[in-house]
Amino acid sequence: GSMGKTKKQEEEKEPKKVAAAAAEADEEGEGNYDELVKRVNAISQPLASKKLTKKIYKVVKRSHKAKLLCRGVKEVGKAIRKGQKGLCVIAGDISPIDVVTHLPVLCEDTGIPYCFVPCKEDLGAAGQTKRPTSVVLLKTSDSLEGFRELFDEIKALPTPY
Repeated sequence: GSMGKTKKQEEEKEPKKVAAAAAEADEEGEGNYDELVKRVNAISQPLASKKLTKKIYKVVKRSHKAKLLCRGVKEVGKAIRKGQKGLCVIAGDISPIDVVTHLPVLCEDTGIPYCFVPCKEDLGAAGQTKRPTSVVLLKTSDSLEGFRELFDEIKALPTPY
């Protein structure tokens, strides 16, 4: 079984690369929050502030570690319809916008607080994937550090109507 071993080593190398990329994205993320916001589409309300966006990415990262993260429109929609409680974070620069327009409605119907972040690439990086991610659902968990605080903060954001 020397084959199996090399594969395992490969896998172990991967996340580090992703983490490094995420760290780099974090560095860049500082300066260009304002740039990213300009690209955000019209429905992206409430949009997280720069500070909140950073906090969201941190908690997204943690919830991925704790296996409490749903990624992607299909997975998130399914989880919400099945009654999964949590916190929904949607990328604001998705095009075509119709991909995610149903999600706020879904969240409102089920009482899930949601907010938008300016960048799908950063959201993907926070969720430990190399691909951009249009939406994540953080499953409710009291053990997850920072979740409650974030939950309340997002819940307190003014909704658009």
